[in-house]
Amino acid sequence: MGMTMIERILARKAGRSDVYAGDTVTVEVDMTVLIDLQFATMWMQPLRINDAAKVAIVMDHAVPAPTIKDAAGGPKARRFASEFGIERFYDVGRHGICHQVIAENGLARPGEILACTDSHTCAGGAYNTAARGLGPAEVYSILCTGVTWFHAAPTIRYELTGALPAGVSGKDVFLYIANEYGDAANTNLEYGGPGLASVPLSDRRTIATQGAEVSADFSTFAFDDVLAEHFETLGISGYEPSYADPDAAYLAVRPVDLSVLVPYVARPGTVSRNGLPVSQVEPRKIDQAFIGSCANGQLDDLRIAAEILRGRQVAPGVRLIITPASQQVYRDALRLGYLQDLADAGAVVTNSTCGACFGYHMGVVGPGEVCLTSSTRNFTGRMGSTEAEIFMASPATVAASAVAGHIIDAREVVAR
Repeated sequence: MGMTMIERILARKAGRSDVYAGDTVTVEVDMTVLIDLQFATMWMQPLRINDAAKVAIVMDHAVPAPTIKDAAGGPKARRFASEFGIERFYDVGRHGICHQVIAENGLARPGEILACTDSHTCAGGAYNTAARGLGPAEVYSILCTGVTWFHAAPTIRYELTGALPAGVSGKDVFLYIANEYGDAANTNLEYGGPGLASVPLSDRRTIATQGAEVSADFSTFAFDDVLAEHFETLGISGYEPSYADPDAAYLAVRPVDLSVLVPYVARPGTVSRNGLPVSQVEPRKIDQAFIGSCANGQLDDLRIAAEILRGRQVAPGVRLIITPASQQVYRDALRLGYLQDLADAGAVVTNSTCGACFGYHMGVVGPGEVCLTSSTRNFTGRMGSTEAEIFMASPATVAASAVAGHIIDAREVVAR
């Protein structure tokens, strides 16, 4: 019997000929990523670590530090990096949301295992990587030992066909899947098929990232020419991609015809079985619109928003907050003029960080407010008050709705 992508990676890193659903294996971890919150909340300086070359530190969730507690974590991170010779240290000024920094620097590589304390670590799966968020204690253990264990879950494969229509993005693909199939707890998600070639890498990142919202263990994409070109551009070679065998055993194989998809929105509370086409949602007035996070703060997301907002104005009474996912995205968007277009339209462009996505700073929503977000989560209280409502949609939908003042299909605004 053949193996799925994830089973093959786990087998390789466990030194076994095969791994199947139900097996428990101890594996070598290729990259361990620490974030600022770990240093600010529960850090103990270790006596030794396994391999400094397999560690990265990213200042991302609370940057620049909005509280004294967060500020106290910075010196701990800098001391740790200095004492252990950790070269991959992305301090304030080089920072960004860790999953964006991971992507930009090729830390998630085909056929390898990546661990981080953040729940959206599955974003790395876009690169044919077994990437997973783990608890701080487990990540600390990996830092010191270089290994961890996984229980191999069954895999659901999404077989993509057709091509993405204009105006439909990776966020829409995910929201459609979440609405159609619901939660995927205790399973792995695998994406492949002939339609994958039409899905840009940025959209794959969005889909992989959002695997956390349906509680999947791993969310992994097939290796193809798009990934090969990406790593060639980064100057990275020597990796070994993971391929699914033709006779791999799946819990389910679900076909998705990309060509018939439309822009989607998830209503407040959850994304699972709680979405509908944007054209069918009630015309709710919004108070805040947010574009950012590890799911949708990429350069392509800012480009799409800038194209929609260019020559238009954010509606009175609407706050449009845009947070680039990294300093590199910020700099690139600045050079390309996207930030000028966004600011001229009345948007507030912030420093790159997690920010409003997890309701910490730079965009907390108040009681009774309605927020339309392109970030990662829409559950009650996620972005601030438990009395606020959070709808989730693509950056295009968010940008267009900020102009209209209510939730609207971006294709309507562009057509005007």
